[in-house]
Amino acid sequence: MSSKTATWYGVNLASERLGAKAIYASDDFFAAKERMIQDQDAVFIDGKYDDNGKWMDGWESRRKRSEGYDYCIVKLGVSGKINALDIDTRHFTGNYPPAALVQACHCKKDPDENTDWINITDTVALEGNQQHIVPVDNDRIFTHIKLNIYPDGGVARLRVYGQPNIDWPTMDTSTDVDLLALLHGGRAIATNDEHFGTMHNLNLPGKSIHMGDGWETRRRREPGNDWVIMALGHPGEISAIQIETSFFKGNFPDSCSIQFANIDNLPDSSLAAQSLYWQELLPQQSLKADYDHYFKEDVLKVGKVTHIRLNIFPDGGISRVRLFGKPSFD
Repeated sequence: MSSKTATWYGVNLASERLGAKAIYASDDFFAAKERMIQDQDAVFIDGKYDDNGKWMDGWESRRKRSEGYDYCIVKLGVSGKINALDIDTRHFTGNYPPAALVQACHCKKDPDENTDWINITDTVALEGNQQHIVPVDNDRIFTHIKLNIYPDGGVARLRVYGQPNIDWPTMDTSTDVDLLALLHGGRAIATNDEHFGTMHNLNLPGKSIHMGDGWETRRRREPGNDWVIMALGHPGEISAIQIETSFFKGNFPDSCSIQFANIDNLPDSSLAAQSLYWQELLPQQSLKADYDHYFKEDVLKVGKVTHIRLNIFPDGGISRVRLFGKPSFD
């Protein structure tokens, strides 16, 4: 599932960039298990071979000549509730598994032979060279995933979409935290345009790695400005804002502003229209190319914030947005 898919199932909890690890595979003779959780889409390189055969971008076991099946265990980058899976067999045509079943567990340490695995899917029929979106109906919090393939074969990518589980009352809030961070449950909800780069990159951890690792709109040829709406991982009071334009040099926005809301129990689909009338959190500020902007004195004292609307004028690219503050528990 592309991050631009119309239905947004949440954060990829099995993202390598979030710290996910493929910790065990029954067999990965042809292609290493670690490739299956890489964040970039799988590629096919014609004519590339290694010592064991054709190089494939994913996890691939050898042809099974006995009873049984292969499996791979992935430790999620952050524990959470799982909403959907993407079992991606792209570029695997004559070597994909005919079926798969996914299990999950919650373990303080890595699973062992005594671990109680819970089925979170039925047995799913797979086809070659396709993404298979599998909804998950389970409210439990999980830390590990076990992908069982029947009987063998290759999977290009496994994505595990859901909501991170954050125990806010036990977090250290002696210093301000990034309430918008993906690892803290922050999420992008809506935007008017993401032609070159998805809005879901804006609150990824760490610095962006290139220009495509941010949110970038097309060149605007009509009046107006571009915008994105985001929800904080937890309501809180904002004291500082960081906006990065890393790698955006000839295409950074001229300026930006941020509006805010303090709302509960409203559907995401209603927010775009309402956001037109939200009050200012950060008045319009000039931006620079390839620069890390930090605003503190200009951030207005507005009380509790649950959502923001980031406006860029007139268009362009932003790599990261951070909202620092303290969570509100009232």
